[in-house]
Amino acid sequence: MISIDDFSRVDLKVGRIISVSLIPDAKFSTHKLEVDFGSEIGIKKSCARLINYSLDELKNKLVVGVTNLEPRQIGKNISEVLVIGVPDDKGECLLLDVNNHVKLGARVY
Repeated sequence: MISIDDFSRVDLKVGRIISVSLIPDAKFSTHKLEVDFGSEIGIKKSCARLINYSLDELKNKLVVGVTNLEPRQIGKNISEVLVIGVPDDKGECLLLDVNNHVKLGARVY
């Protein structure tokens, strides 16, 4: 178990996907995302396996991301943010839905 103090150190923030592409040399179908978390955090890169979505569906989608993790090497790419989702019945990621009236960079708690 973790304490509420431990949990409060995790920065869960709302961002908007502003750019999305498939990583051509990835072992699995993987998307490279640029996510805008507002003026305080700015634009961060993320790599995610999001096969339930087309590129058009992902563009401009609001997402929740962990913004204070150490960057992680994913193949030839660096992932700076972990975009949050839940598994569908096949174990593939479904992104959390965020209300369109939420400000970029808003903290999720």
